[in-house]
Amino acid sequence: MRNRMSRIFKAADGRAVMLAVDHGYFQGPTTGLVRPGETIAPLAPLADTLMVTRGVLRTCVDAGLDIPVVLRVSGGTSILKEDLSDEEITVSIRDAVRLNVAGVAMSVFVGSPHERQTIKGLSDLVDEANEVGIPVLAVTAVGKEMVRDARYLGLACRIAAEMGASIVKTYHCDGFESVVAGCPVPVVIAGGKKLVEKDALELTFRAMRDGAKGVDMGRNIFQSDCPVGMIKAVRAVVHDGATVAQGNDVYLAEKNRKAR
Repeated sequence: MRNRMSRIFKAADGRAVMLAVDHGYFQGPTTGLVRPGETIAPLAPLADTLMVTRGVLRTCVDAGLDIPVVLRVSGGTSILKEDLSDEEITVSIRDAVRLNVAGVAMSVFVGSPHERQTIKGLSDLVDEANEVGIPVLAVTAVGKEMVRDARYLGLACRIAAEMGASIVKTYHCDGFESVVAGCPVPVVIAGGKKLVEKDALELTFRAMRDGAKGVDMGRNIFQSDCPVGMIKAVRAVVHDGATVAQGNDVYLAEKNRKAR
């Protein structure tokens, strides 16, 4: 377990840049992930960890790529369904072991119609993952009725940690320091919907300043007009302590280089 955690969070600074490319499990061929292999290939060497589904992992990721994988193991709904909280475990822990993953991930929908189902699912997953020494990342998914404030996110993160999650993925918010303070395991932030690149770097900077241990970012990287430049900029903020302006310079330099 400690070995796998040390692969996700780099020993030099205890931080992580996770590349989330698991969106297709409920969104289908979304923008930037129509051909997952083409999206992943140039970005994976620049990420610390890849968050992906088993289908894409098996068909679109080079087996020789030396990068830890956090495997999405929950699902069961699509964007066609009004209530996305009706998820359950969709991948066995045996298959996760077979795929040699560093961690497994599932969503919990606190306050949703299926709150109990997803929280109980998280607890069951932790039981199974602990048997084989695999950390569990709990994603505090936010339903349409939930407000992304410190009170709600603090509650959701703490419940996930109490159920045994080793890592929690959540959203940044005002008062994020209190969310981190109340969660006894590492917190990484979600990028959410696509933002202007400088705004996404501002989000990253504030989250790291407020106590996050890293990012698990997808659309703000692979939907950028220069994905490689964007992940390099995010790395600069997370690992090198770059300011927003310095990170933006990294992004622009790569974008201009590509344009030439």
